[in-house]
Amino acid sequence: MLKYIIPSVKLTLVMIVLCAVAYPLLVSGIARFAPGQGKGETLSVNGKVVGYANVGQSFTRDDYFQGRPSAVGYNAAGSAGSNKGPSNADYLKTVQERIDTFLVHNPGVTREQIPAEMVTASGSGLDPDISPASAAVQVQRISNLRKIDAQILQQLITEHTEKPLLGPQKINVLKLNIALDQIK
Repeated sequence: MLKYIIPSVKLTLVMIVLCAVAYPLLVSGIARFAPGQGKGETLSVNGKVVGYANVGQSFTRDDYFQGRPSAVGYNAAGSAGSNKGPSNADYLKTVQERIDTFLVHNPGVTREQIPAEMVTASGSGLDPDISPASAAVQVQRISNLRKIDAQILQQLITEHTEKPLLGPQKINVLKLNIALDQIK
């Protein structure tokens, strides 16, 4: 019996050192060389921090670009999805309410033109990015409210579209809205 206990205790101690000490130190060390040193990229306007680039936030005014809905109310401490599937009646009702709200706030947009990401929450509930199509479908609303030519807004979207090596094109909503406020 003792011949099994001693190797088990040794293996346990080795795994504790690897998983609870070495790995966290390695990840922390790598983060020190990342932009923001692993603390997140804060965005500031006139010296005041207005948010983090990697955490979505709610924009409730119609004269701003809207991000994806959040299943957790954009609470970064409670990052989560809704865990409801596409056949769940409550989920379908929530999506329909989001579609109806989007259509009310974006006159001239049809149901078919709404990108799915604008009415469905991301897995984390904190997605800071939208697709160029999701930004484009909001241009007319913002153009009308801010009295800015739609072509200028389209150019703003183009300038803020990130084109990663892998994955789809995306736009950070907070960065886009900061740039929107700087248009005179």
